[in-house]
Amino acid sequence: MSSKNSASVGKWNLWEKHRSKIVSGIGVWRGGIDVYCRGYSLFSELMGKVSYMQLHILNCTGKLLTRAEADWLECNWMGLSYPDSRIWCNQVAALCGDMGTTPVDAVAAAILTADSRAFGGSQTSKIGMEFLQKAMMVYKAEKSMDDVILLAPQRLNKPMINGFARPVDRQDERLGPYKREMARLGLEQGEYLLFALALSDYLYEKYQLGINSGGFANAFLLDCGITPEEAYLIKSYAVASGAVACYADNLHHSQPRMFLPLRCQDIQYTGIAPRPVPD
Repeated sequence: MSSKNSASVGKWNLWEKHRSKIVSGIGVWRGGIDVYCRGYSLFSELMGKVSYMQLHILNCTGKLLTRAEADWLECNWMGLSYPDSRIWCNQVAALCGDMGTTPVDAVAAAILTADSRAFGGSQTSKIGMEFLQKAMMVYKAEKSMDDVILLAPQRLNKPMINGFARPVDRQDERLGPYKREMARLGLEQGEYLLFALALSDYLYEKYQLGINSGGFANAFLLDCGITPEEAYLIKSYAVASGAVACYADNLHHSQPRMFLPLRCQDIQYTGIAPRPVPD
């Protein structure tokens, strides 16, 4: 038997072994009895004893963070989901409301729109946390901040580091409340957060760039023992609240189809110039 055929037989046998079976090490519902989440009883160990954010993180990662850590992350989510239809993903949700789609359509579309390498708080968390991990390794190897900056791509002679820039206002309005809530919850600044704040000071002095909400949260999550991949899971729908608000705001207007109308001349076309269509 050829190696190709042998591999096919092996795969067939594996499929047969799993045929009509769902195998899970995460959770199970016992009808009429209980639900088990990562080994915990939902009704006797979790419900009423942990917050929804703690449960969400547990389901995503298998890690049960402290109530204070989860409460801080909830504050971070509040800072990721403004009810403002000017925001990119919220524009999609608002348009869905204007067109009369279902709310699930609107929120799903907004979440997909926010699944970006540039903004949104989910994929950007993964990217930013991966950079902080590499940067910390370089810095701990008795290197300088200049060596850390070399890890980042450059644009217009400035390092492009996810979590350390902001297109609208360099002073991120969320940082003050984040620090205040950390103090109120009795949370200390961990190793990654202290490093991220030091990196921010360096970037601001040399490039007028500073840490933003994402950079602060990325460092906080690393200090909590959350990996970049786990952060992507946890924050996958963090923009949902603002999106559904903008959907609702545009759902029952007396004159539908009025959200953000544009004229053709409002769009700057940079494609191929008008030309005769060949026969």
